[in-house]
Amino acid sequence: MLWAARLSGFFSAAMLMVVLSPSLQSFPPAEAIRSSQFDSHVRFPGQIAGGARGLAFRRAPAFRNAADCGNATGNVCNPSLVHIAITLDEEYLRGSVAAVHSVVQHAMCPESVFFHFLVSDPALGDLVRAVFPQLQFKVYYFDPDRVRGLISTSVRQALEQPLNYARNYLADLLEPCVRRVIYLDSDLVLVDDVAKLWRTDLGGHTVGAPEYCHANFTKYFTDRFWSDKQFAGTFEGRRPCYFNTGVMVLDLARWRRTGYTRRIERWMEIQKSPAGRIYELGSLPPFLLVFAGHVAPIEHRWNQHGLGGDNVFGSCRDLHPGPVSLLHWSGSGKPWARLGAGRPCPLDALWAPFDLYGPAASAAEGSR
Repeated sequence: MLWAARLSGFFSAAMLMVVLSPSLQSFPPAEAIRSSQFDSHVRFPGQIAGGARGLAFRRAPAFRNAADCGNATGNVCNPSLVHIAITLDEEYLRGSVAAVHSVVQHAMCPESVFFHFLVSDPALGDLVRAVFPQLQFKVYYFDPDRVRGLISTSVRQALEQPLNYARNYLADLLEPCVRRVIYLDSDLVLVDDVAKLWRTDLGGHTVGAPEYCHANFTKYFTDRFWSDKQFAGTFEGRRPCYFNTGVMVLDLARWRRTGYTRRIERWMEIQKSPAGRIYELGSLPPFLLVFAGHVAPIEHRWNQHGLGGDNVFGSCRDLHPGPVSLLHWSGSGKPWARLGAGRPCPLDALWAPFDLYGPAASAAEGSR
């Protein structure tokens, strides 16, 4: 019966692609795609990212700007660039590469997109350069010791990794001339032109993100938080709503002026105090404490989140109603892991076309 269940799952995925295709096709990929062929495999048989050996990714095809895009290459301070920040680490590397691939494939002006990669292992920048030879990017080393003492335990070990907190420091890490950035998690893909998200009007706010005001906001904080009048009063005069920090448009100039990094750190220090925890779920609650109720709302199409299932079992999820511009596998189930194990969820078929991972060459093949 197992084979029948799997067959049913793949059939559901195929039907889903047919149903979604009119929506996805309404967001055409870059006119400038010159080739649909992968040039070769990029192999890294040596030690990469603290012990991973034999990593292999297919080299992405070249994506070029359309004729009316202009020239936005050469300088990170060029005001016509679209800036995207994303983390790179060994565990999520396959997802990060797929996310980048999806961005440049659907961008009308892919050469005008500048990536800022946050890493704990600078060697991963070499891999990105080999997979995406035309990509404009810069690698920023994030020292894990900067936050190690501020991290509290969470429902998943992945949420406790220092690099998961690097988004808090984008205003410090990126060049001062970068006044706005889109932050993206590593477990998502875009099926729309990222320039549309870039043009979001933040209306004087520092953070823009899809909000979910129907969510039970109180569950992100402990009884200690809600029983303390000073803590609970944090949201007085605000209409706080949940928002997922995996997709955010950030006004870095405003962030720097207001000193939001230190505000986030102060809440993390309170969380680690001997008096006890005030929140759950790692890096999300400090963002809620600082920004919830002061977020520029963005259409939900830009974060169809939760596709990784719950934070324990990673059960399969369906899409939320409405159009789709970004698919996000937040939760414990990642599409590359489920595909590799031969137990994919139906929606994982929407991630697979952007996957550039390939098996490493054998020792014999590598010596030829």
